[in-house]
Amino acid sequence: MNKWMKIALSEATSGMLANDGGPFGAVIVKNGEIIASAHNEVLKTKDPTAHAEINAIRIASKVLDSFELSGCTLYTTCMPCPMCLGAIFWARIETVYYGATEHDAARGGFDDHHFYEMMDDTKGGINLKQIDHEVNVKLFDKWLQKNDREVY
Repeated sequence: MNKWMKIALSEATSGMLANDGGPFGAVIVKNGEIIASAHNEVLKTKDPTAHAEINAIRIASKVLDSFELSGCTLYTTCMPCPMCLGAIFWARIETVYYGATEHDAARGGFDDHHFYEMMDDTKGGINLKQIDHEVNVKLFDKWLQKNDREVY
């Protein structure tokens, strides 16, 4: 078994047994060193975003003092959900190794597969409606006028 995935599996197991959340663990590695390891803490924190990957990204960002984690590799026990994939993209993590699939997560009672289906077609998705565009778009004009803005 891959040594980093073994640590992710251990994280998932300990979090699950402690009833912190579902059976998910993640490890972020850079230059052959563990930067962060975490497990799902949705139940413990009552935070629906406290997935293993998100928690590991938050820890790694603090450790590296950066919102940008390029050069890091993520190992996770399950295919990342759409939310976690978004965070992975924003963090600029280039390589992700995963164990179980979204179908395996669905078998365990998790909605990952359903969320992927909602992204692929129009049935059952979130009803997105644009309002007040004229006012809100001006935020980007103000942003572009800021001399001290830091693009991420």
